[in-house]
Amino acid sequence: MGTIYYGDSSAPIEIEDRALAHLKVVIATKLRRGESFTLSWTHTDDAEPGRSTVWLHPSIPLRFVFDDPEPTLLSRAWIEELAASANSSGGLMLVAEPTDDSSRSA
Repeated sequence: MGTIYYGDSSAPIEIEDRALAHLKVVIATKLRRGESFTLSWTHTDDAEPGRSTVWLHPSIPLRFVFDDPEPTLLSRAWIEELAASANSSGGLMLVAEPTDDSSRSA
């Protein structure tokens, strides 16, 4: 289980490593462009039921921590789907990885 530390919040955001690797690409791209946006996700099974949203801004410190020391192969289709949601008025929504993806890259 990976973790996002955002700002000075005492509550880290836990997201599965593979999903976090894909989110990192999309988030870094948006922040590098100086864009602010929301990130929304459904809570994990071991947390309180529900969902959360945070406002991501380039000036707020952000750190990604992965449990797995090896980088994961990325799915271009998943990155494109996440990026499309990040560019929508609803903001970046963590959605499940598309199935049957033959476009994986390192």
